[in-house]
Amino acid sequence: MPQRLIPAFALAAATTFIASTAAASSGDAWESFRAEVSEKCLAAAASLEKASAVVDPFGSESFGLALVIGTPKGSDTAVTQICVFDKQKKTVELGGELTPDTVNIAVPTKAQ
Repeated sequence: MPQRLIPAFALAAATTFIASTAAASSGDAWESFRAEVSEKCLAAAASLEKASAVVDPFGSESFGLALVIGTPKGSDTAVTQICVFDKQKKTVELGGELTPDTVNIAVPTKAQ
């Protein structure tokens, strides 16, 4: 193989890789990611009634992040829990219940 063709092949391979990475980060892929984080976090927060999740749109490099807001069964006071979704293992962990005097967060209303 002629020496001057090697850089051309390397450039073509890099371009293909970058294009496939961009496709993996499409709007549909991010929407699917957010839906998965929300679903798993809400399922993990089974002790909360009327729970809702506010998902960080992209999370961190390794984790999906969300705030789960709801009322513990038998209580009138809403609490917030931090939910961490492991992108590789597809598992979640919840933090402790943060009361309104610790954190004040309002769930945004959905646009209609």
